[in-house]
Amino acid sequence: MKKRYRMYRRGRVFWAQDNETGKQETLSTRERAVAERLLHAKNEAHLQPVINMQIARAYLMVGDPQSAKRTWQDVMGEIVKLKHGETQRRWRVAAKDQAFASIQKLPLLETRAEHLLRVMEKGGVATNVYLRRIHNFALGMNWLPVAVIPVRQWPSVRYKEKRAITLQEHRAILARETNRERRAFYELAWHLGASQSDIAFLEADNIDWKDRVISYSRMKTGESAHVRFGPEVEAVLRRLPPQGSLFPYLRTVRAGDRATEFKQRCQGLGIEGVSLHSYRYAWAQRAKSVGYPERFAQEALGHNSVAVHRAYARKAKVVVPPLEAYEREPEAGRIVPMNGEIKEVGPDAQVVVAKALGAQL
Repeated sequence: MKKRYRMYRRGRVFWAQDNETGKQETLSTRERAVAERLLHAKNEAHLQPVINMQIARAYLMVGDPQSAKRTWQDVMGEIVKLKHGETQRRWRVAAKDQAFASIQKLPLLETRAEHLLRVMEKGGVATNVYLRRIHNFALGMNWLPVAVIPVRQWPSVRYKEKRAITLQEHRAILARETNRERRAFYELAWHLGASQSDIAFLEADNIDWKDRVISYSRMKTGESAHVRFGPEVEAVLRRLPPQGSLFPYLRTVRAGDRATEFKQRCQGLGIEGVSLHSYRYAWAQRAKSVGYPERFAQEALGHNSVAVHRAYARKAKVVVPPLEAYEREPEAGRIVPMNGEIKEVGPDAQVVVAKALGAQL
């Protein structure tokens, strides 16, 4: 096996050079015998982990013959195969991230922590997120004997600041929009808080006119969302096709292109820091600000996690009603019926009357 370090003399002092990195360091001695012992110690210190790795690889190959050859590119390929629809498309795009180029052909068993850290330095937030998932997938499949980077040592994911679109900004966009289909699209985004893909793929069959409910399955998670609509949403729906797709053109446009079109309209109006996803933030913040029950908001947004909804609405401004106002009201008046109605408990309590799950805010 080739030795990692070699020795040479500079002047009267002996030095050691790393054959892999080219780094040089002094052995701080003029005695050849002492220098040779120090060099031997450095090579032995490097050799022992290498031997241990070869022994471990021999054991692993008995149960998994591909373990020595499996690369990070193979891991990403297996993940893509397991995904479907939009999620699979996102993984295909993520796999092409140039930041992963340095590890694509690197065998898993030869990966060190610094390899993954360099990838995260070259990439952005998405690189960090997907690299964690790829690493954890390999670990869960027992393709990695141990974690390359311990859980607590992964660099924190720092997302860009996101905000909700304001009512004034929304009205300005509508006033500027001349395309009827796209205008209706933005209006439903404001009233429903649904993701852009969920709205774009709505069909007439998703509308229950009798109970005044829009029902659909979220494309990203598969969770069901049910929102009862009021007169403003009804007015928008009446302007859309009564059969088939509500947005026949926009459903054929890629999500990225719909986002670009919206961004162009915002730039024309001097609106910064918002995207189509900002409508979801706006819906959640409006719901929290007026006292809309959190479980109803979760149902409307299609979320199971309380934490997710709280993250969406974390910047909402809420005026907390005085406790004494609640104490003066009958206990029964403060119970929220299971049929979705919220009864008014008194003017001092500042509780909004919402007659339906999707009441207009």
